[in-house]
Amino acid sequence: MDPRQATVNGRALTLEGASAHTTALDWLRDHGLTGAKEGCAEGECGACAVLVARPDGQGGTMWTAVNACLVPAATLDGQELVTSEGLADADDLHPVQQEMALRGGSQCGYCTPGFVCSMAAEYYRSDRQPTGEGGHESERGPNGFDLHALSGNLCRCTGYRPIRDAAYAVGSPTPDDPFARRRERPAPIARPTRFAGPDGEFVRPADLSEALALLASRPEATVVAGASDWGVDVNLRGSRSALVVAVDRLEELRTFEVGAQAIELGAGLTLSEIERYLAGRIPLLDQMFPQFASRLIRNGATLGGNLGTGSPIGDAPPALLALDATVVLASSRGEREVPLTAYFTGYRRSARRPDELIRAVRIPLPLAQITAFHKIAKRRFDDISSVAVGYALDVGDGVVARASIGLGGVAATPIRALETEAALVGRPWDEATVRRAAEVMAAEGTPLDDHRASARYRAAVLGQSLLRIHAESTTPQEVGS
Repeated sequence: MDPRQATVNGRALTLEGASAHTTALDWLRDHGLTGAKEGCAEGECGACAVLVARPDGQGGTMWTAVNACLVPAATLDGQELVTSEGLADADDLHPVQQEMALRGGSQCGYCTPGFVCSMAAEYYRSDRQPTGEGGHESERGPNGFDLHALSGNLCRCTGYRPIRDAAYAVGSPTPDDPFARRRERPAPIARPTRFAGPDGEFVRPADLSEALALLASRPEATVVAGASDWGVDVNLRGSRSALVVAVDRLEELRTFEVGAQAIELGAGLTLSEIERYLAGRIPLLDQMFPQFASRLIRNGATLGGNLGTGSPIGDAPPALLALDATVVLASSRGEREVPLTAYFTGYRRSARRPDELIRAVRIPLPLAQITAFHKIAKRRFDDISSVAVGYALDVGDGVVARASIGLGGVAATPIRALETEAALVGRPWDEATVRRAAEVMAAEGTPLDDHRASARYRAAVLGQSLLRIHAESTTPQEVGS
């Protein structure tokens, strides 16, 4: 493939003319591929969803749905993607499109191409297996379709029932399906690239050392991985950084190691990849993943990005604080490891220096016995938290031996609930202890009144959250459950 091109629906399209701040959505629409729409311009509605070919971790390809409105077009250099226009062949609709049409899943049609692309990603999920069970309550169909694959797609016509029916009706890809066959070959590698123009410069370095050298010489650079913050800043705030450095596909940031003392998660792995690679090894994160934005966002978002923004309402920090995680920071001078408890230094400020990158997150082993992640938001899924709490507790002979509690949304930074931990450790794990500790927890942090919740509500939520985990951990399980 010639430089500065991407393969879209099987044909090469030039990226010449795209700037450092051109989104993939705008670039596609400039080429006449108008199926993907701009609805919210911040990755919340899914009208812009497209499929990209990503590594599956086993030498093959996984068709992955992403928000084109957030992705820098420059990151597509050398990559392969499919839009809603490319799913059908000359004579027949794609099976997903066919089911959507038959079951009335398209209302006004504005959001339909995005739904179709998200559904197609789930249709081609290699481990999707028919179960013969499922339905509305389980949110997994008898064909193995996980309805959470559509959690980032919004239908403005409230046509969800026929869309769900279509999702639960699709079968499995046939042996001659070209997109299914494509999974057997490796995904395109991420090649170094550079775009320069009047609105700034975009660079994808060849490796970590080049990225760190760039940051050493240009500490004002904006670093992007999943670009879920970058896209919002560009689309809604008109941000135009002089230099954008993409680190999403640097192999040094994509480590995954399970050792005797710790689990290391590369800062450049997407949350969906981490979820897949962990395969249930960290139950606390298993509870967090479905509540972290949507599948479309998790297919791009990274732990490095979530920690790098320093947001006090990010979902990952409370969970990682509870897990006693540390952050590995890399610069041209070397690496250093910082406990997450010392990482956040103020509102959207951290111990990371301008010339440093988050290379990995380390979670010490063994894990605690009792863990939980509680997120309180106005919507059940795909929403920003009002309060988030991560728990990791060890109880022996009825006494709390260790307690780590991470909080989000109640201070200028994510924090540990140190006073609550002190009120629990060394005391019986019983209702009397927990009620006293809940009063302490309700006073943790410095919650504010805002449009998501009042300070009083946030304080009440904290206390109730501790009572909830105690009830959940001490309720006898039913036989056979």
